[in-house]
Amino acid sequence: MAKRVACPLAPGPLGDYAARFDDLFSAVAQRRGFREYLTGLLAPRDRNKTLTCLAGAEPVVGAQHPAVQRLQFFLSESVWDPEKVNARRLELLRADPATAPHPGGVLVVDDSGDRKDGRATAHVGRQ
Repeated sequence: MAKRVACPLAPGPLGDYAARFDDLFSAVAQRRGFREYLTGLLAPRDRNKTLTCLAGAEPVVGAQHPAVQRLQFFLSESVWDPEKVNARRLELLRADPATAPHPGGVLVVDDSGDRKDGRATAHVGRQ
């Protein structure tokens, strides 16, 4: 088997966490894309659900930024199995005593914490 090319580290403890998924990605570009995606999801940003914000670029005008294009390719064109990534994520959550289900309850992750402006969600247009 060929030696695996090292992937640049993600910031802080995210690097150790992301490394637990490395065997699910066949290329260094995929592992790098996964780290950049995780970093974007977890970074404290106002618009963390847009592709440009995940990549750390300005909305609309930053859509052609190389980091945005790399992330777009990783999410839509790169060959990897999101179900395997999700299964690994759940496996890691269940293995950690701090997040594992137990008789006293279960951890529920709720991503509905978008800022509100009156009765409307910030950065969301009417459908």
